[in-house]
Amino acid sequence: MSTSTADAEIAKSASAVQIVDQHIVEIVSDSGEGAQTCGQMFADLCARNGNGIWTVEIIPAEIEPPSRSRAGASGNRIRLGTKPVTNAGDCADIVVALNEQVLYSRIDAGALRAGTVVFVDRTWAESDDADIRARYAEAMKDFNDRNYFVVEAPIESECRKHTDDPRKGKNMWVLGLLCAIYDLDRGGVNDNITKRFAKKGDAVVKKNLDLFADGYDWTLAHVQQRYRVPAKKSTQPMVVMNGNQALGLGVMAAGIEVCSMYPITPATSVSHFLATALQETGGFVHQAEDEIAAIGFAIGASYAGKTAVTVTSGPGLALKTEFLGYAVMAEVPLVVIVVQRGGPSTGLPTKIEQGDLLAALYASPGDSPKIILAPATIEECFHFVITARKLAEEFRGPVMILTDANLATGQQPFPKPQLQADWLAAPVDQAHWDEKVPPFDWDAETGLSKRPIPGQRGGEYILTGLAHDEESHVAYESAINQKTMEMRSRKLAVLQSALQPPEVHGDASGDLLVIGWGSTLGAIEEAVDILRAEGKRVSSIHLRFLSPMEPGLKAIFQNFKNVMTVEVNYSDPVGAPYITPESRRYSQLAQLLRSQTLTDIDCWSQVPGSPIPPSRILAELRRRFDMLTKEN
Repeated sequence: MSTSTADAEIAKSASAVQIVDQHIVEIVSDSGEGAQTCGQMFADLCARNGNGIWTVEIIPAEIEPPSRSRAGASGNRIRLGTKPVTNAGDCADIVVALNEQVLYSRIDAGALRAGTVVFVDRTWAESDDADIRARYAEAMKDFNDRNYFVVEAPIESECRKHTDDPRKGKNMWVLGLLCAIYDLDRGGVNDNITKRFAKKGDAVVKKNLDLFADGYDWTLAHVQQRYRVPAKKSTQPMVVMNGNQALGLGVMAAGIEVCSMYPITPATSVSHFLATALQETGGFVHQAEDEIAAIGFAIGASYAGKTAVTVTSGPGLALKTEFLGYAVMAEVPLVVIVVQRGGPSTGLPTKIEQGDLLAALYASPGDSPKIILAPATIEECFHFVITARKLAEEFRGPVMILTDANLATGQQPFPKPQLQADWLAAPVDQAHWDEKVPPFDWDAETGLSKRPIPGQRGGEYILTGLAHDEESHVAYESAINQKTMEMRSRKLAVLQSALQPPEVHGDASGDLLVIGWGSTLGAIEEAVDILRAEGKRVSSIHLRFLSPMEPGLKAIFQNFKNVMTVEVNYSDPVGAPYITPESRRYSQLAQLLRSQTLTDIDCWSQVPGSPIPPSRILAELRRRFDMLTKEN
């Protein structure tokens, strides 16, 4: 439908501001047009207003993708609600597209539905290029045939009133449009814009304020249908950040003073954040020449007495595996953060996947037990770094934190952490070492030992990645090798004995138990809650410790007729060609749980390159219950 027709239809159907308990908004554009910044600012404004939010960045895989292409779509999805929001949700209610081609990438991803309100920059209808005009007209007809509510907005022509380069102004204009649609106070937004651009000078501030005001006023004049998502400001201080920022703050709160890294998407922004902030707490970021050097530098810093962190993603983890084995053998504390992305190989650099669990556990030669944690929320990204540093030092070895691209770029508000002195690492111990105590004085029951630090008189020893005895002397005798293997493994058993069983979301028994890990928490629980409201006997648990796993899992599983995992990694679909019960490959957590509990655990997993929405999980769980009904 044409712009004028759309405006008339909106005006005709419009009432006053409509109250809704949640909405999903997307902004998409070519790379470099600021859609991600616009989305981040809008989400931040909503969060500061008191709304729950969850965001997902839409990032093209290529560094410089072609303009006006599906592959080049860049932007942000924001789900805002009256209550806390735990996942990105399903189909968008409103999408703003700065050209019609990038919108197709969101259609391909299943992000739109019939009735979605779509704002499209109509400048392309008047392009000098006949092919562009034709493609635009074809797309408008297609969008209307799909029953989207299309509004052709004069975004570029409006921006040209205030800037010669509309590509650098459209995001502020769109921010004005969204703030008007969602009835946000423009005074607060003006303050936010002023602070954000203050360092660039008064002229830049004024230009951005004018662009915002133009977008806001145009919307009030032409789009009469507007919404309000009621918000309730928290009585306690809140912070709003993404998972990578939370990891960076966690590094600082843990008292870690050295971050050694090599840039890799989607983990790089952790070190970017630390590069600007870690010096404030007396630390520094070392950018090594490659991933191998990065972990080597971190191990050296940890050996010297200050537990270090190295940050990477899947391909970087592959390069770090030899040194990870070294840290296990030498029993050097180390924190390793892995922000997972799609694989294998270079895979999907900007997309989500949970494909590195087995690599984290097993991708080192020989038996190399290590502690592995998986935060499920952005708040947990902060706290798990503190826990990881403590565990690395207590259990004398590497601790890995597995997050993913969904947590890395997603924003969420959570209570402002109240810093505690016991989060920080203790000062390096330089007291005289009892020379009668060997550097690996393993306790026969626990496998634990106190660690001498270089500089302690009497504590000098040679560190080696070779098999060694208590004195750190190279030793190839069978009895020594057997003992050291047992000591390294026993530490995990000791840690597991101190853990609590996971909480069951729902009833403690039933027909179906769903197990997840990492960023799938919110989507799984939303789907489970819908089914429970319908009377289905379904519950879920979410694992945060993956090595060792929380205790009591088999006892929990025995209370349910069926147990399955939901994951964002690959598994063979049942019924696919050549797939039999004997040949089927299970998803990664399902494999581990089957082997550790000897329970027949099924799985459902997908690798769409984006977070699995609650509706897709819900549909699969409904299918499972239909099968159970037929079987009974």
